[in-house]
Amino acid sequence: RHDTLLIGLPRGGVAVAAAMAAELALPLAPWAVRKLADPAWPEVAIGALAPGGVVLWGEDAGTVSEPRRDWLLRVQRAELLRRQRLYGDPDPGSLAGLHLVVVDDGIATGLTARAALISLRRLGPASLSLAVPVVDHRVLEDLEPLVDQLVVLAVVPHLEAVGVWFERFEQLEDATVLQLLAGSRSLNPAGGSRDV
Repeated sequence: RHDTLLIGLPRGGVAVAAAMAAELALPLAPWAVRKLADPAWPEVAIGALAPGGVVLWGEDAGTVSEPRRDWLLRVQRAELLRRQRLYGDPDPGSLAGLHLVVVDDGIATGLTARAALISLRRLGPASLSLAVPVVDHRVLEDLEPLVDQLVVLAVVPHLEAVGVWFERFEQLEDATVLQLLAGSRSLNPAGGSRDV
């Protein structure tokens, strides 16, 4: 559809979305979200932050003191703003009425995906879909009510790490994300010229 836009969640989701954009000839835009994690356990998400003031806390957030959570929010809000500017997130008003397909590289806890979906739903899209290669079965019931369509290649029990489901799973740097976004715009010039 001419009014469909792929939304890649940086960083890994942009790589998956760029491949989809090339295959489907659809435009791609980023939508920065941030995992909230205690620095002592950086791989464990205790919350998530998305544009529009969306903040979600998981069950494990209770193990972190309120001052520590406030500090995490301040640090990650600054990083969220930095990424929004660097990657060129679309103006929120430009997404109203579009069919948005949110893409991530995989979902273990679901916190960042949920935050992104809540944030995007508030903008009034015509429809909101989520497409991911792999998801932990425990988070499906939290995600399904947030979308009009959910497309998942593999639903697995106890997904410990998304990376084990990929042959190559390097951490993407900002420069790589920017290259993927630029490459998508050159493949889909209409997407790049649109006011998104």
